[in-house]
Amino acid sequence: MRFSFQLRISLSRRIWRVWLCLALSLALLLSGLPGMPTALAGREDDNYDGNIFALYAGNGSLVPPRVSLAQSIQYEKPALVFIYVDDSKDCKQYAPVISQLQAPYGRAASFIPIMADAIPQKASYEPSEPGYYFDGVVPQTLVFDQSGEVRFDQAGAIAYEEIDDVLREVFDLLPRSESVELRRRTLNEVTTELVPEE
Repeated sequence: MRFSFQLRISLSRRIWRVWLCLALSLALLLSGLPGMPTALAGREDDNYDGNIFALYAGNGSLVPPRVSLAQSIQYEKPALVFIYVDDSKDCKQYAPVISQLQAPYGRAASFIPIMADAIPQKASYEPSEPGYYFDGVVPQTLVFDQSGEVRFDQAGAIAYEEIDDVLREVFDLLPRSESVELRRRTLNEVTTELVPEE
């Protein structure tokens, strides 16, 4: 009799311990780990979160680039070169603009995103190398025409329309004032697209 009474007490203590462990585990899971934020990625900081095109532009197809600057010049194809780093607030916020430009010009022009950290350090560069044009500031956007001449070179975040105007000249398209008017439509908190005016 005494043995069975001790066995019952022992079993009930074990059951309570298991329930207590399960309850604590569930409470930790539901509240998140103490001291840890729920999301680590952010467009408003200079932290590395991963590839900016996949995370903030919704377009992981831009990296790695399909052709180099030298190949684009050799093929006599216009190119848009975007020099960036993944841990820059300005680059994170500007990545959607580059992605939007790929929609109308992606088949006709080479889109060449280049990590500034991947540009080799050397004494001199050839005009077919990105280091020849890199000013040491990110983001930096360059537009090359079919003959390999630089038609646009500017650092910082640039409006879609400004780069679009240069690409329209390169491709001999109608200016925006004579084209169908487009307006920005928000797709989500990061990306917008241009659509015809209604």
